[in-house]
Amino acid sequence: MSIIVDFQHHYTPKELADAKGIGGQLGASYDENGNPAYLFNPLLSDLDEHIRMMNYAGIDMAVLSCADGFDNQDRAACAFINDKMKQAEEDHRGRFIGLAHVPALNAPEMAAELTRCVDELGFPGVAIGSELQDLPLDDPSLDPFWQAVSDRGIYVFVHPLSKVISWNRMDADDLGRVLGWEFSLAVAALRIMNGGVLDRFPDLKIQFAHFAGGLGRYMSRVRGFGTRTQWGTEDNERHGRKPHNEYDWYINNRLYYDNAGWVSPVDTARQGLEWTEFGLREVAVTQVVFATDYPQAIRTNEDCKEYVDAIKFMGLPGEKILHGNAEKLIPDLEERRKR
Repeated sequence: MSIIVDFQHHYTPKELADAKGIGGQLGASYDENGNPAYLFNPLLSDLDEHIRMMNYAGIDMAVLSCADGFDNQDRAACAFINDKMKQAEEDHRGRFIGLAHVPALNAPEMAAELTRCVDELGFPGVAIGSELQDLPLDDPSLDPFWQAVSDRGIYVFVHPLSKVISWNRMDADDLGRVLGWEFSLAVAALRIMNGGVLDRFPDLKIQFAHFAGGLGRYMSRVRGFGTRTQWGTEDNERHGRKPHNEYDWYINNRLYYDNAGWVSPVDTARQGLEWTEFGLREVAVTQVVFATDYPQAIRTNEDCKEYVDAIKFMGLPGEKILHGNAEKLIPDLEERRKR
């Protein structure tokens, strides 16, 4: 298979952008404490521009997700986003793949919308935030969601929310986005392992954005504290939790990752290659899929092409990332492309 799929491609329907008053302006939104939270970007709503970028960069298909649906517990709002995802597929046949957005904590509404998204809209996965309504992803209230996803054989894409870190030392230097978003992904991945989510749902497929926030580089520390007995937490209900298997087994066999997460328009090829090569020192290449994080991380056609070309330059590892692993998450990829 030679199809290149971008597994992290952000889209905000124009109606939602207009409702927020984004208009044609590029700029950051700020939370109640004055910290940058989200980038308003007019490219988010311009699918024709997305297609132009993809054509220029050599990207065949892109998986669409919408930040407004990562932690939205209103089924009607989720359904609107999902319908717009399907419309994007129909308007640009064979180029976009929509992800479902569901009220994950409302089991009956979640199940109904997920069923609609899979059976009627044909989506291969569902997008959620790295925490939901201030709850971690291993919270028992999410078990019906994990069960429903497992039963339908689709995958879950986990992306950080715009506000996930409230530590006061994050109140300068844009640290909430620079480090906070990545930290939230690493915490979510580790809690999913320690909380037994992957053990209770052995068929579950989860793709974490940004190499799971670089969790792999902390695994020596995770393994060390994971002994529990040596650190005095073995008998503590909250702090003595351990997964059934070794951490490395989950990291390199059960979880998937995308190689997005670097965010510079300067020296694009070198930085994209450096980020990806470092990530492959942390996790198995068999678990990594390609992603640009367009149009939030990199935005110009030239930058995206340089990034694609840099991954191609890696040889066999790059081939696995660009082509070889995509069907592990979307088994009918060839058929979708032919549509």
